[in-house]
Amino acid sequence: MKAGWKLVNLGDHCRIRTGKKDVNQGNPTGEYSFFTCAAAHTFSDSYSFDAEALLIAGNGDVGKVSYYKGKFEAYQRTYVLTEFSGVLPRFLFLILDGKLKETVSKQKLGNTMPYIKVGMLTDFQFPLPPLPEQRRIVGILDEAFAGIATARAHADQNRQNARALFESHLHSTQRGKGWVEKSLDNISLEFGRGKSKHRPRNDPKLYGGKYPFIQTGDVRNSTHIIETYSQTYNDSGLAQSKLWPAGTLCITIAANIAETGILGFDACFPDSVIGVVVDQKQTSTKFLEYLLQSVKARLQALGKGSAQANINLGTFENERFSFPSLAEQKKITDQLDALQAETRRLEALYTRKLAALDELKAALLHQAFSGML
Repeated sequence: MKAGWKLVNLGDHCRIRTGKKDVNQGNPTGEYSFFTCAAAHTFSDSYSFDAEALLIAGNGDVGKVSYYKGKFEAYQRTYVLTEFSGVLPRFLFLILDGKLKETVSKQKLGNTMPYIKVGMLTDFQFPLPPLPEQRRIVGILDEAFAGIATARAHADQNRQNARALFESHLHSTQRGKGWVEKSLDNISLEFGRGKSKHRPRNDPKLYGGKYPFIQTGDVRNSTHIIETYSQTYNDSGLAQSKLWPAGTLCITIAANIAETGILGFDACFPDSVIGVVVDQKQTSTKFLEYLLQSVKARLQALGKGSAQANINLGTFENERFSFPSLAEQKKITDQLDALQAETRRLEALYTRKLAALDELKAALLHQAFSGML
């Protein structure tokens, strides 16, 4: 450890206690900040603390640290650190924010709702430099973190802009001069819901064979082509279902409705998914998927059901969609393919930048914690 630094216990340099309020005692329109164990604080009509404090989540987002100065309220499982001695609250926040969650996550108790006890905090050890050194480190980290926060905001905004550009171009394909309105049935060789006649649907006797069985989550998580599947049917499963050919466009009509994906292999799927085998003389599967994605918000708005949103086959039987000539469809598809590829490239680039910024922040905190800054 660096000369002049001491390894100390957290409990020796501040007062550690918990709040007294229950979560339901808050008021979203209240005047005072109310710290629970959630990611973001809510509000309260009253306050129990008026101090410069660090707040630590004792369950939920265990070990998350927040800084606050002023009047506030705290949940009974939120630890409140005040009355600091020999340590700057801001320095302690930076130290705890970098190391506490990592440390207590290895010690937290409980499985369903993990939590930490006060002893884990009072005995938490951290390196304590002299006050002038603390001020110097705080200055360095605050300046560095401000730059990182700005860079993160720019990278995140650029990622959103890339996605928005693609979405904007996608929605511009909804209708044009000379486009003809048709139903999905009009442009399909096969059109209908998947089959899962057997009850109960999750009967183990149906599963564990060689036939891929696609579910709504597999469609939702695909990017154009459905390349993975979460289950397989055996011959008994296939007998009460139907094997749709590779290239079928799948549309979810329950849970996350109006999501689409194109089968990359022959597969079965349940009646919560519509299958469309397009007539290639009228349209391409890829164009149809782009077309449905461009009106996804409108289709989702048609969803009904209190427990979970859903649409049905009739929705698509009655809906009319606009199709241009095959030549125009190919032109639009090629443009969207190129733009989507560039969008994904940029999103991946900005995601890597965000990860690098997180690594930089972690490295700076490690240096500060180790006395190397």
